[in-house]
Order: sequence, then structure tokens, then C-alpha cells
Amino acid sequence: MSILSLSEQTTTPYQLLSLPQKDALAKEFVGKPLNELRTPAFVIDRSIFAQNCARMHQKAADWGAGFRAHVKTHKTAEGTKLQLVSTADRTSAVVVSTLMEAWQVVNAGLVADGTVKDILYGLPVAINKIADLSSLWETVSTYGAVVRLLVDHPKQIEALEAFEDSRLAPRRWSIFVKVDGGQKRAGVSPGSPGSPGFEALLKTIEASPAVSVYGFYCHAGNSYASTSESEASTFLSSEVEAVNTAAEVAMTVAPTLVPDPAAGKSRFVLSVGSTPTAHSASSEAKARLSSMLHGDLELHAGNYPVLDLQQLHTSLVTKDRIAQRVIATVISYYPGRGSDGSDEAICDAGAIAMSKDTGPSGGFGDVVGRPWRLGRVSQEHGILTRDKASPENDESLEVGDIIQIVGQHACLISAAYPWYYVVDSAVEGGTDKVVDVWVPWKGW
Repeated sequence: MSILSLSEQTTTPYQLLSLPQKDALAKEFVGKPLNELRTPAFVIDRSIFAQNCARMHQKAADWGAGFRAHVKTHKTAEGTKLQLVSTADRTSAVVVSTLMEAWQVVNAGLVADGTVKDILYGLPVAINKIADLSSLWETVSTYGAVVRLLVDHPKQIEALEAFEDSRLAPRRWSIFVKVDGGQKRAGVSPGSPGSPGFEALLKTIEASPAVSVYGFYCHAGNSYASTSESEASTFLSSEVEAVNTAAEVAMTVAPTLVPDPAAGKSRFVLSVGSTPTAHSASSEAKARLSSMLHGDLELHAGNYPVLDLQQLHTSLVTKDRIAQRVIATVISYYPGRGSDGSDEAICDAGAIAMSKDTGPSGGFGDVVGRPWRLGRVSQEHGILTRDKASPENDESLEVGDIIQIVGQHACLISAAYPWYYVVDSAVEGGTDKVVDVWVPWKGW
């Protein structure tokens, strides 16, 4: 099948898809005590969520950088608003990981009201999604907003050219070049002048009438292994070095790619970040950067509003900043069943409710305020084991107990739930009852 025919396939009408009715859910659940909810249930503390968003805005300001909020963790209109407008600052730039997220940002009215003005589709562009992205661009452009793409292969440029050639009025897509800073997830390594893969991509871009380089983008997924601010800062510096090298190579081998001041832009955007590296951003960290920057810095991050055990292990956040948890019910108890003679129990939150992601701290989740952890999981149930890191005591669980579990990876955990119960620690009694319901965007 040709590139053109792939990009012209019938597209899914994302703008017509409906979500579960928030109003009906709110009517049923707002005011209901948490211990009366059907379990497993996913709960977000709105106040902590908002405080985390303000802290990240302040981090970007301290670093003298712009900020782009990734909405992939929660996938909700309410959460997106809190990420973009906080008590510390505001931004209008987002990253989405799916077309569904992008269209629902539009459907929620966040583009029409000016909250969102810049949408980056955060995967290297798939040929069979170009037509959908084109429709998205046409829709948001009526409000003065823009859609940007990631590219890391010449074939993607060829596909965009073929698509634009089929239009009566061809356009130029605004693109970030995705840079591999050693993470080996996506992107191409800039190396140094003479790097054949990166240079070939730049020359393809330079010769193309269908694209215009906005900047260079790197994501330090390997930074989740950080256990200190200095370690995370080292990952951040490596990210900056990667995108800065990419910009320098571009200026050397493809000089016409350098933004044109006459077009209203004189610098590349150097977009870096992950939640750990963004947490380490500071004026001091920026001062330690040894090289001359060939663009303007932008931070991006996604997990930071809710956080989880993976982030806690980095030591860059504290337990009181984790805004999410899963409520589960103890459904049976097994005295002495553990391999060391300790007790075990079973709850109704398993691999679907908690994901199968583990982390450096071990297990699949920790029970809040009790010396138990989610040690093993099957599809719909989890085995609770004694947390050997907790002080020895005789506290046991009872069948019927309602427990709260913080899991390893909030992004995957939240994806399982059709709606989230929202509490608010800033409201009197707000942590014990539902104050709102958020409905996430499902699908791709």
C-alpha cells in the first residue's frame, strides 16, 4: 500500500465519540463516603494534584524555561486545566500520547477558550494517522492554535509531503525532531557532525516543503532510576546536551533549518524533561550547563501531578505529595501462609486494577498507613504480604477492611478505570468523601 493511500484511509470521527456522563456520575457519587464505594476504585486528591502542578510551574520558572504539560497520566479535562493554570504560573502548551487525548482536549472546549494553544502529538508520526492529525490541525487553527509533530525518520517526512501534495493548498507542518539521548526508546542520536542517520534526516527535512523545524525534543525515561536530586540533574544535563548538540549539528549541516526572525521566531526550542529530571530543574542546575545553548529551553513532564512509588523512590518527592491511590477491599485472610510464616491476605485489586509494573522498592503497591504491601497479583485479585521494612507489630487485616494502596506506576494504573473519584484535602472533611468525578479519555 502506498504512503498516500495509507494516509487517506477513513478516519475515526473522534469529535463525535461520547464519554460516560459526568453529570450522572457526579449526581450518584458526590458526597458519598469513600468506604462506601464499590472497589477497586481510583481516587485523586484535587488539592495535592493542584499543588504539584504549581510546583512544576515554579520549577520551570526557576530554570528560566517554558513548560509543556503531558496529559497522558490522567487524560481528563479537569486535570489538564490544573496542569496549565496554577497559582504559580500558566502555560498553554500540551503533549498528548493519543489522538483521542488531542480530540478530547478540543471537545472539552480547552482550545476554544484559549487554555490550550499548542498541541504536540508525542509519538513519531504514524503514516496512517496523518489524515486524522490534519483534521485536528484544521479544527484548532480556527481558534489560532497549532498542532506539532515529532519526527525521527525520513519516511515520515516523505509521507507528510505526499499528503500535502494531495491538497489544493499544501501546508508546512511544525515539527520537533525526536532526539535519542541514550534512552533507546524513540528518536535518532545526533552524535556529532558526521552522524549519518541524523544528518540524512536533517537534509531530508531541509529539502522538504512540507515541514518546518520548531525544535528538538528528548525524554529521559532512564531518569526514573535516579535516587537523588544530583543524579536526576545529571540526567537532565544529558538531555540538554543531546538536544543542544542536535541544534548545533542542524546549524552546521542544514543551515536553512534555523528559524527565521522574519517569520517571528529566531531560536529553536530545546524541549527536555521527564518527571524526575523536571523536578531537579533549578537556576543552579541551569548554571552548571557547560555549553552555549543553541535554542530556548522548554521542560515537559506528565506524571508529576499524581506521582507514585516509582517517583517516591527517586527521593525527589515525599509521600504527602502523592495525589492518587486505589481503594480496595480485603476479601480473605491466611494466617501463617507466608514462606517465612507471616500472615497473608487477599484483596480485590489485582493486575488490572494496579498494573504489573514493579519498581526498585519492590512489590506492586504499598498499603497506606499499615505494614502491608501488594506482594503478588493475578488478574482481579492481589496478595497482600507483610512489609518487612515496617516495624514489627501485630497489626493484622480483617476480612471486609477497606484499604488504600499506592501503586508503582500511576499512568498505567489510572488507565484501567472508567472514572476517578476526586477528594480534596483543602476542604473540611474532603478526604473522606467524594467531591467530584473525573471521566478520563479512553482509546487511541
